[in-house]
Amino acid sequence: MGQKVSPIGFRIGIRENWRSRWYANKKNDYSRYLFEDQQIRKYVKKEYYSSNISCIEIERTRERVNVVLHTARPGLIIGRKGANVDKIRGSLQQFVSDREINLEIKEITKPNVDAQLVAENIGDQLLKRANFRRTMKKAMEVAMEAGMLGIKVQISGRLAGAEMARTEAAVLGKVPLQTLDAHIQFGFAEALTTYGKIGIKVWIYHGIYGEEVGSDGANAKKGKIQKKPAR
Repeated sequence: MGQKVSPIGFRIGIRENWRSRWYANKKNDYSRYLFEDQQIRKYVKKEYYSSNISCIEIERTRERVNVVLHTARPGLIIGRKGANVDKIRGSLQQFVSDREINLEIKEITKPNVDAQLVAENIGDQLLKRANFRRTMKKAMEVAMEAGMLGIKVQISGRLAGAEMARTEAAVLGKVPLQTLDAHIQFGFAEALTTYGKIGIKVWIYHGIYGEEVGSDGANAKKGKIQKKPAR
């Protein structure tokens, strides 16, 4: 059976940019930079999960490390009069020894159509014992009403406390994964429920690069949710 490649990795270097951008001059620099990036991402996602951080970009120059946080709630990170910015910068500095940390915060204006945030929101609902089918349907309908051309949601695990784990998926609209010009966001999250860990994957089709649809709902396509049987 063919395996499904990540839409982000499939388009890197063609339509998508790298999330970590730097060049290692010395032999041991590559592993050290990679480990530092991993530590920064782990720390930020753990300590500021409630800030709805979708993506963390890291870029290294000769003098500094630029960390860009894409968040739907920038106020929680910045704090009153920017009080939290210096605190976060100081916390991240412990992971980088030879460069100064520069922090940049970018706001996500439409979190309901950001694949990573949608996946995390579904996971939060499952932790509250919400019905997984109703949660999937609601998230998909909200994205389509916002003007997206297609969305696919896949949930795997012991759904509704079933004894045997299974996978359920639903599609609304179209999600052309093999079209490199198609702007498709991909998000993955995990929910640690009392029945075990549940994985959530979300694909959202925004349109062709440079021709993405707006958020006014004018280009929204309505349709019936198609359920894909588990294999």
